Amino acid sequence: MTDTETLSKLRGVISKLARELNATATDEGLTPTQASVLGLITFRGPLGLTELAQLEGLNPTMLSRVVGRLTELELIQRDPNPDDLRAVRVEATDAGRQLHERVKLLRTEALGACLDQLPDASARTIIDALPALDELAQMLRTRR
Repeated sequence: MTDTETLSKLRGVISKLARELNATATDEGLTPTQASVLGLITFRGPLGLTELAQLEGLNPTMLSRVVGRLTELELIQRDPNPDDLRAVRVEATDAGRQLHERVKLLRTEALGACLDQLPDASARTIIDALPALDELAQMLRTRR
């Protein structure tokens, strides 16, 4: 339906948007990966490390470093998994949830400021495309 060049441009734009939004987390002292992991833990609730690694697409060594740093910063806590005492689950602390909310607010404000600077027709086109983009994200998620 769509040529390879157009698909490549779409992928590139999505990647640029993700990078720019992820960079807003650095204002809160987190790397983009740390902010992403914190966001996932906050959104999904207590998660096992294996599930977290799969959801985030990180190898166990990298995830261990990220979880270690978020634990040091007291943004998440490790708890024994009641279903398997050999494993741990991680969940956000109050401080972690508050920081995640600040990061979300920064990202929302950044998007709003940029949309406000676009011509009205461009901003409307982006807003009108949200349902289709959400559908695309859902389809990509189910393909994994």
